[in-house]
Amino acid sequence: MFKNKTILVTGGTGSFGKQFVKTCLKKFKPKKIIVYSRDELKQFEMKNEFSEKQNKNLRFFIGDVRDYPRLRLAMEKVDYIIHAAALKQVPIAEYNPFEAIKTNVLGAQNVIEAALERNVKKVIALSTDKAAAPINLYGATKLASDKLFLSANNIRGKKDVKFSVVRYGNVMNSRGSVIPFFLKCRNEGIFPITDREMTRFNITLEEGVAFVNKCIKLMVGGELFVPKIPSIRIIDLAKAIDPNTKIKIIGIRPGEKIHEEMITETDSLNTYEYKDYFVIASDFNLNNPGDFNLSKTLQLNGGKKCKRGFNYSSKNNMKFLSISEIKKLIQTIK
Repeated sequence: MFKNKTILVTGGTGSFGKQFVKTCLKKFKPKKIIVYSRDELKQFEMKNEFSEKQNKNLRFFIGDVRDYPRLRLAMEKVDYIIHAAALKQVPIAEYNPFEAIKTNVLGAQNVIEAALERNVKKVIALSTDKAAAPINLYGATKLASDKLFLSANNIRGKKDVKFSVVRYGNVMNSRGSVIPFFLKCRNEGIFPITDREMTRFNITLEEGVAFVNKCIKLMVGGELFVPKIPSIRIIDLAKAIDPNTKIKIIGIRPGEKIHEEMITETDSLNTYEYKDYFVIASDFNLNNPGDFNLSKTLQLNGGKKCKRGFNYSSKNNMKFLSISEIKKLIQTIK
């Protein structure tokens, strides 16, 4: 799929971007990978991590998704785009709301318009479980971003470009996530936990990259892909890191849920189940209803329509990681 292709990753110096580049260079033979991000220090550090002599097909491009002309320039002769750039910290988005909108919503539209102009073949955007029934601004901006990417299939005309979205939960040990925070708190002797009942979806960086690569291969445009991944209880995570460290309940923070959803009951009306993932179908063929039917295509590809009222949350998940399983995962990432 990636052989002799040019791939651009927005937010490419983030946790996902670095793992994607590492995986892609190791397993595939792309013509070029372009890391597009606005932080020169992170690009400098990433350049040092990936040897230029061994990775001559790796390029670094300073730029912001808010800057349309720069995006357009970066996308010249690009085949695939993975859109991972976003402002992701919930409290920061709450305090700086329009800055989150500029990056997560206006930036998403810039990516779409530049991809259309440059005749990119496939564009896949990374979303979050917080975009399902959002209660915080970060989730709301990502829901808006998801809608933009899925609806972009309406305006592609006769261009051979496809837009889809991948939505998954907390990425284990990613920058700003709970595990690095808890490891730091262990040294201070207290785990601050907002609620004893709190649960979250959990996926490793390697699993996230593998799923995105799979979705790029499968996508026909208009799908929102959701992986089947396990949940964790935050209390169990704390115990797995150190059962002897004290737990302090500090209460729910602004914009925080006790449990996260990835598929709501309303989503179930357009959701199809596969062996290890779900697809929420977008009715993007509004302008040309006779031209393409995504729901029919998903059924023909083996998708089973979910029952009305189905929802997929970290609370009702069939699979929860045990404390011992969490310990093993933490050991692999230290």
